[in-house]
Amino acid sequence: MSDINDNPIDTELEADIAQASGTEAPDDGLGPIDALIAERDEWKDRALRAAAEADNTRRRAEGQMNDARAYAIQRFSKDLLGVADSLQRALTAAPRDADPVATNLVTGLELIEKSLLSAFDANGLKRVAPEAGETFDPHQHQAVMEQPSDTVAGGTVVQTLQPGFALFGRTVRPAMVVVATKGSGPAAGSGPAANPYDKADETGGRFDETA
Repeated sequence: MSDINDNPIDTELEADIAQASGTEAPDDGLGPIDALIAERDEWKDRALRAAAEADNTRRRAEGQMNDARAYAIQRFSKDLLGVADSLQRALTAAPRDADPVATNLVTGLELIEKSLLSAFDANGLKRVAPEAGETFDPHQHQAVMEQPSDTVAGGTVVQTLQPGFALFGRTVRPAMVVVATKGSGPAAGSGPAANPYDKADETGGRFDETA
Protein backbone atom coordinates (compact mmCIF):
# COMPACT_ATOMS: atom_id res chain seq x y z
CA MET A 1 0.00 0.00 0.00
CA SER A 2 1.52 3.39 -1.14
CA ASP A 3 1.99 6.42 1.16
CA ILE A 4 -0.60 9.25 0.93
CA ASN A 5 2.15 11.83 0.29
CA ASP A 6 2.88 10.21 -3.02
CA ASN A 7 -0.48 11.36 -4.35
CA PRO A 8 0.19 14.08 -6.94
CA ILE A 9 -3.14 15.72 -6.19
CA ASP A 10 -2.27 16.14 -2.53
CA THR A 11 1.18 17.45 -3.40
CA GLU A 12 -0.25 20.09 -5.74
CA LEU A 13 -2.83 21.04 -3.14
CA GLU A 14 -0.17 21.60 -0.50
CA ALA A 15 1.78 23.79 -2.90
CA ASP A 16 -1.31 25.89 -3.62
CA ILE A 17 -2.00 26.30 0.12
CA ALA A 18 1.57 27.33 0.80
CA GLN A 19 1.49 29.88 -2.02
CA ALA A 20 -1.87 31.31 -0.87
CA SER A 21 -0.68 31.69 2.72
CA GLY A 22 2.44 33.73 1.71
CA THR A 23 2.37 37.51 2.42
CA GLU A 24 5.45 38.63 0.39
CA ALA A 25 5.09 39.82 -3.19
CA PRO A 26 6.71 37.65 -5.81
CA ASP A 27 10.35 38.56 -6.48
CA ASP A 28 10.79 39.95 -10.01
CA GLY A 29 14.57 40.12 -9.72
CA LEU A 30 14.73 43.98 -10.03
CA GLY A 31 15.34 44.79 -6.35
CA PRO A 32 19.15 44.39 -6.43
CA ILE A 33 19.37 46.44 -9.66
CA ASP A 34 17.41 49.35 -8.13
CA ALA A 35 19.68 49.27 -5.10
CA LEU A 36 22.77 49.38 -7.29
CA ILE A 37 21.37 52.33 -9.28
CA ALA A 38 20.64 54.27 -6.09
CA GLU A 39 24.11 53.54 -4.73
CA ARG A 40 25.68 54.59 -8.05
CA ASP A 41 23.80 57.91 -8.03
CA GLU A 42 24.87 58.55 -4.44
CA TRP A 43 28.55 57.95 -5.19
CA LYS A 44 28.32 60.04 -8.37
CA ASP A 45 26.92 62.96 -6.38
CA ARG A 46 29.70 62.58 -3.82
CA ALA A 47 32.34 62.51 -6.54
CA LEU A 48 30.96 65.68 -8.17
CA ARG A 49 30.92 67.48 -4.83
CA ALA A 50 34.49 66.40 -4.09
CA ALA A 51 35.68 67.53 -7.52
CA ALA A 52 34.01 70.94 -7.10
CA GLU A 53 35.57 71.39 -3.66
CA ALA A 54 39.00 70.41 -4.98
CA ASP A 55 38.67 72.91 -7.83
CA ASN A 56 37.69 75.69 -5.42
CA THR A 57 40.62 74.84 -3.17
CA ARG A 58 42.99 74.93 -6.15
CA ARG A 59 41.69 78.32 -7.24
CA ARG A 60 42.04 79.76 -3.74
CA ALA A 61 45.60 78.46 -3.51
CA GLU A 62 46.51 79.93 -6.89
CA GLY A 63 44.99 83.28 -5.93
CA GLN A 64 46.97 83.36 -2.68
CA MET A 65 50.18 82.47 -4.51
CA ASN A 66 49.58 85.18 -7.12
CA ASP A 67 48.88 87.74 -4.40
CA ALA A 68 52.06 86.80 -2.55
CA ARG A 69 54.10 86.94 -5.76
CA ALA A 70 52.60 90.28 -6.77
CA TYR A 71 53.29 91.71 -3.31
CA ALA A 72 56.94 90.65 -3.46
CA ILE A 73 57.36 92.12 -6.95
CA GLN A 74 55.57 95.29 -5.88
CA ARG A 75 58.07 95.98 -3.11
CA PHE A 76 60.95 95.38 -5.50
CA SER A 77 59.31 97.64 -8.09
CA LYS A 78 58.98 100.50 -5.62
CA ASP A 79 62.70 100.32 -4.90
CA LEU A 80 63.50 100.45 -8.62
CA LEU A 81 61.18 103.41 -9.12
CA GLY A 82 63.40 105.44 -6.84
CA VAL A 83 66.34 104.68 -9.13
CA ALA A 84 64.29 105.66 -12.18
CA ASP A 85 63.30 108.96 -10.54
CA SER A 86 66.91 109.80 -9.73
CA LEU A 87 67.91 109.02 -13.28
CA GLN A 88 65.17 111.24 -14.67
CA ARG A 89 66.16 114.15 -12.40
CA ALA A 90 69.77 113.79 -13.53
CA LEU A 91 68.68 113.96 -17.17
CA THR A 92 66.50 117.00 -16.48
CA ALA A 93 69.37 118.87 -14.90
CA ALA A 94 71.99 117.76 -17.45
CA PRO A 95 73.28 120.52 -19.76
CA ARG A 96 72.25 120.10 -23.37
CA ASP A 97 74.76 122.44 -24.97
CA ALA A 98 77.89 121.20 -23.20
CA ASP A 99 81.05 119.77 -24.71
CA PRO A 100 80.91 116.53 -26.72
CA VAL A 101 81.99 114.42 -23.73
CA ALA A 102 79.09 115.66 -21.61
CA THR A 103 76.70 115.28 -24.55
CA ASN A 104 77.74 111.66 -25.01
CA LEU A 105 77.24 111.08 -21.27
CA VAL A 106 73.72 112.49 -21.45
CA THR A 107 72.96 110.33 -24.48
CA GLY A 108 74.16 107.29 -22.60
CA LEU A 109 71.95 108.12 -19.61
CA GLU A 110 68.96 108.51 -21.92
CA LEU A 111 69.61 105.06 -23.35
CA ILE A 112 69.85 103.62 -19.83
CA GLU A 113 66.54 105.22 -18.89
CA LYS A 114 64.91 103.87 -22.04
CA SER A 115 66.24 100.38 -21.30
CA LEU A 116 65.02 100.56 -17.71
CA LEU A 117 61.52 101.62 -18.74
CA SER A 118 61.44 98.84 -21.34
CA ALA A 119 62.35 96.33 -18.63
CA PHE A 120 59.54 97.70 -16.47
CA ASP A 121 57.04 97.34 -19.29
CA ALA A 122 58.19 93.82 -20.19
CA ASN A 123 57.60 92.69 -16.60
CA GLY A 124 54.13 94.17 -16.24
CA LEU A 125 55.09 97.48 -14.65
CA LYS A 126 53.26 100.04 -16.77
CA ARG A 127 53.92 103.78 -16.76
CA VAL A 128 50.93 106.00 -15.92
CA ALA A 129 51.30 109.55 -17.24
CA PRO A 130 47.91 111.08 -18.18
CA GLU A 131 47.83 113.72 -20.87
CA ALA A 132 46.18 117.10 -20.46
CA GLY A 133 42.40 116.76 -20.69
CA GLU A 134 42.23 113.15 -19.50
CA THR A 135 39.68 112.38 -16.80
CA PHE A 136 41.07 112.32 -13.28
CA ASP A 137 41.13 108.75 -11.94
CA PRO A 138 41.47 108.60 -8.13
CA HIS A 139 42.66 104.98 -8.38
CA GLN A 140 45.67 105.88 -10.52
CA HIS A 141 46.18 109.63 -10.02
CA GLN A 142 46.97 111.81 -7.03
CA ALA A 143 45.92 115.44 -7.23
CA VAL A 144 48.64 117.56 -5.65
CA MET A 145 46.98 120.85 -6.56
CA GLU A 146 44.08 122.43 -8.42
CA GLN A 147 44.20 125.38 -10.73
CA PRO A 148 41.82 127.05 -13.19
CA SER A 149 42.37 126.30 -16.84
CA ASP A 150 40.98 127.76 -20.04
CA THR A 151 42.03 124.75 -22.11
CA VAL A 152 40.63 121.70 -20.28
CA ALA A 153 37.36 121.05 -18.49
CA GLY A 154 37.03 121.03 -14.73
CA GLY A 155 37.93 117.75 -13.05
CA THR A 156 40.38 116.74 -15.77
CA VAL A 157 44.17 116.60 -15.72
CA VAL A 158 46.02 119.81 -16.53
CA GLN A 159 49.58 118.51 -16.15
CA THR A 160 51.45 115.43 -14.91
CA LEU A 161 54.14 116.39 -12.43
CA GLN A 162 55.42 112.88 -11.79
CA PRO A 163 54.43 109.71 -13.67
CA GLY A 164 52.96 106.81 -11.76
CA PHE A 165 53.23 103.07 -12.29
CA ALA A 166 50.82 100.14 -12.15
CA LEU A 167 51.77 96.47 -11.75
CA PHE A 168 49.34 94.00 -13.35
CA GLY A 169 46.54 96.53 -12.97
CA ARG A 170 47.42 97.42 -9.37
CA THR A 171 48.69 100.89 -8.64
CA VAL A 172 52.22 100.81 -7.29
CA ARG A 173 52.56 104.57 -7.25
CA PRO A 174 49.89 107.05 -8.35
CA ALA A 175 50.74 109.72 -10.88
CA MET A 176 51.03 113.17 -9.29
CA VAL A 177 48.91 115.53 -11.36
CA VAL A 178 47.46 119.03 -11.44
CA VAL A 179 43.67 119.03 -11.79
CA ALA A 180 41.52 121.77 -13.32
CA THR A 181 39.17 123.46 -10.89
CA LYS A 182 35.42 123.35 -11.29
CA GLY A 183 34.19 125.69 -13.96
CA SER A 184 37.37 125.50 -16.02
CA GLY A 185 37.22 125.19 -19.77
CA PRO A 186 37.36 127.30 -22.91
CA ALA A 187 36.75 130.97 -22.15
CA ALA A 188 33.14 132.07 -22.48
CA GLY A 189 34.16 134.89 -24.79
CA SER A 190 35.56 132.45 -27.33
CA GLY A 191 32.09 131.11 -28.12
CA PRO A 192 29.51 132.71 -30.44
CA ALA A 193 28.88 136.37 -29.70
CA ALA A 194 25.92 136.95 -27.44
CA ASN A 195 22.98 138.94 -28.79
CA PRO A 196 22.98 142.27 -26.89
CA TYR A 197 19.23 142.52 -27.29
CA ASP A 198 18.48 139.25 -25.56
CA LYS A 199 17.04 139.80 -22.11
CA ALA A 200 15.49 137.58 -19.52
CA ASP A 201 11.79 137.92 -18.91
CA GLU A 202 10.19 137.66 -15.50
CA THR A 203 9.65 133.92 -15.83
CA GLY A 204 13.33 133.25 -16.43
CA GLY A 205 12.92 132.68 -20.16
CA ARG A 206 14.48 134.80 -22.88
CA PHE A 207 12.97 137.01 -25.52
CA ASP A 208 14.21 139.25 -28.28
CA GLU A 209 13.06 142.89 -28.21
CA THR A 210 13.46 143.07 -31.99
CA ALA A 211 10.88 140.33 -32.52
